Amino acid sequence: MGGPGSGGAPPPTRNGGAPPPPPGPPGSHPHHQPQQNGYAQQKTFFSLSDQLLQRFLLPVSECSLVLETILEDLRKDPWPVPSDKRVARATGSALSVALSLLDLAIPRRGGRVMLFTGGPCTSGPGTVVSRAKTESMRSHADLANNAETLHKPACEFYSKLAQGGSASSQNNGKKNSSSAPPSFSGHPHVVDIFACSLDQVGMLEMKELVEATGGLMVLGDSFAQSVFKESLLRVFRRYPENDTDSPNQLCMAFNASMEVHTSREFKVSGAIGPVCSLNEIHTNVSDIVVGSGGTNAWSLGSIDDTTTVAIYYDISNPGNAPLPQGKRRFIQFLTKYQHSNGGTRLRSTTLCGGWHSDTNNISPIKFSFDQEAAAVLTARLAVHRTETEDVADVLRWVDRSLIRLCSKFAEYQPDDPASFRLSPEFSLFPQFLFHLRRSQFLQLFNSSPDEAAYYRYILTRECTSNSLVMIQPTLLLYSLGNPPQPALLDSDSVRPDVILLLDTFFHVVVFHGETIAAWRENKYHEQEEYASLKDLLEAPQVDAQMIMDNRFPVPRYIVCDQHKSEARFLMARLNPSSTHERDGGGGGAQVFTDDVSLRVFMEHLMKLAVQS
Repeated sequence: MGGPGSGGAPPPTRNGGAPPPPPGPPGSHPHHQPQQNGYAQQKTFFSLSDQLLQRFLLPVSECSLVLETILEDLRKDPWPVPSDKRVARATGSALSVALSLLDLAIPRRGGRVMLFTGGPCTSGPGTVVSRAKTESMRSHADLANNAETLHKPACEFYSKLAQGGSASSQNNGKKNSSSAPPSFSGHPHVVDIFACSLDQVGMLEMKELVEATGGLMVLGDSFAQSVFKESLLRVFRRYPENDTDSPNQLCMAFNASMEVHTSREFKVSGAIGPVCSLNEIHTNVSDIVVGSGGTNAWSLGSIDDTTTVAIYYDISNPGNAPLPQGKRRFIQFLTKYQHSNGGTRLRSTTLCGGWHSDTNNISPIKFSFDQEAAAVLTARLAVHRTETEDVADVLRWVDRSLIRLCSKFAEYQPDDPASFRLSPEFSLFPQFLFHLRRSQFLQLFNSSPDEAAYYRYILTRECTSNSLVMIQPTLLLYSLGNPPQPALLDSDSVRPDVILLLDTFFHVVVFHGETIAAWRENKYHEQEEYASLKDLLEAPQVDAQMIMDNRFPVPRYIVCDQHKSEARFLMARLNPSSTHERDGGGGGAQVFTDDVSLRVFMEHLMKLAVQS
């Protein structure tokens, strides 16, 4: 039967109703026929589901040997590829088929689709670049100038997959007969991407699909690297046997959703993180939209014990009606998810706190300010704004926000920068934003669109401590005769007789000073009388391994020497106190850059903040 407006629709009856049903077989009652048809359809559906399960999806215990044999026998496609062509990859079609299989076989149970790709999609839906090598992959400039014709269609295709539809349901040529928006109840099936290639693979276009389903992203240069191998193993980590709640269960949950309820004095503006709006409108939803807004409920897809979502609020109480003294505020989070053992769990978390409405005394607000959480919330918001705004405009917004904050909460005499003082609760916040401005999240130089999308996605799903490491990396200093100690993230910390350990979350760098590297090359550490040098060389490597053991994705491990090429991974993240144009006076190394130092940044900030 055709849909509305199609040529195959049956003629209406005189009274405008539907035509009578066709007569049934002899002895049947006409009112029983729809029930029989419905039962037959349901039986057919379950038989189709069983066939899919038996043909394509089986327990590991039943197919492990066959699967291992297939993986061991995998060989490179022998079909010749012309030198001026890229390999034909139908990545979008493969994802659509995999999601369709799970949707039909286990529509309400959790599952993962893991994509291992070594290049971009060049064929079928989701294509990001043509096969001809004469056409290069899109760059930041192409995206800014709307010069890439394949980018938008690919994004739309993966966005439709993120909304729970397969390619067959999206492209069947039929229109929805209802004008109401399609219902959306969450993502029981997750999409993970493991991309290992020296070229881009289209991670920018697939980001929304991964984000909406709560999936994982891993980006590396080769499948032989530990970045890929160790990260893949850690996806399937389990709780210990002696765990009282989930012994030997996978550390993952599926089909998660979260609702936020608040008291009347403030409303929910939105969320930033691996979320997808459920389009539920409540009285506590603000008209001001931040991130994924316009709702108080989101689908999180897959979650684990490290998934973090940022929620932004809007104070709805009018300024001319101050709250009474002692008024309390309430926030409730309702998190529902499917545990890895198959059960459904609901967790309710309720928070309570006080309001402060005395505009003449802002001390309670100052003392309760969490500058680390504020820096991460600002970074997430800045990264989200880069999706719709130029990076230069986002940098100006970050600067204006910092100036307004310092003008409000700093102590100073008007028009006197020398009198500018920040309380300890705010003292590190400008430093965090200084490093955020120079980070790979807001600086696109020497990075591809895929790398930028990857770094930004990881930032929006990690906890506060890990996000701070991404914004302002940690630096440890090792020297002879002294224990390891934190060092300033500054070019003055680079000296010939020290070893530095830099943790940027994505990279762990062991940097040897020029003198230390010379001693190592002469193999002094192999002589018994220089046992202390051997201990010095081993200490940062042990600490680096401890960092990498508790990190996902596994960071890239880099060992480098001063004045060598890979030393750029350290030098690029340091505050340039000393450059080729100015000497910081600290006796450290010079950084060849035109960026301003933290000192110059603070001088300009103080000057602008105290202006009357």
